[in-house]
Amino acid sequence: MTSPLNRRTMLAGMASSLAGCVSQNPAHRLVDWREDSGYASMYAAVEGEPFPVAAVDLSRLADPKFLRQEVTCPTTHPVGTVVVDPNRRFAHLVQENGRALRYGVGVGRMDDFNFVGEAVIARKAEWPRWTPTPDMIAREHARYEPYRDGLPGGPTNPLGPRALYLYRDGRDTLYRLHGTVEPWTIGTKVSSGCIRLFNQDIIDLYRRVPVGTKVVVLPVETGTA
Repeated sequence: MTSPLNRRTMLAGMASSLAGCVSQNPAHRLVDWREDSGYASMYAAVEGEPFPVAAVDLSRLADPKFLRQEVTCPTTHPVGTVVVDPNRRFAHLVQENGRALRYGVGVGRMDDFNFVGEAVIARKAEWPRWTPTPDMIAREHARYEPYRDGLPGGPTNPLGPRALYLYRDGRDTLYRLHGTVEPWTIGTKVSSGCIRLFNQDIIDLYRRVPVGTKVVVLPVETGTA
């Protein structure tokens, strides 16, 4: 016979599982998503890094759809491909059995900042050095000129704790998937063209994708806000 304690434990576990099953429909969550222990754990401070990786303040996020979750794959690209959708502010890592890991992203604030098409991850870096491109310096000279020679990796570096470098035909596209020092901007058009993820998410994606991974960046739809 199941003891009352074990029965309560089992029921609690079932409730937790049911909550996870409906994570894409916040209206039916058993608890407010900001208080969900799963999300709190997923976006907690990261230990063991050479620099601090702070927890994401979920209270500053308006929509849980930009938090990492497994979804039905919206693409027919092969397993292992990363598909960036700048229109809906998602990056999908295609998995087996018609599933994908979906990450919320921030994209370029102007459509012509965005790379489009296929590339490969030719380099990966932990706590990467950041150097603004010549175009960035030309557009916003006062802001970027002081960093012309680059900024070492660290807690104030805009690339965050990880970066994935996209190349096409053996040449650097200057387009990156990377972390951010502004987690509240995920889901918006704010960057200078690269794709930013929550620091916890870029660390997760970095672990999952090897050098040589194919990345597809979809074209921006006209009128996308």
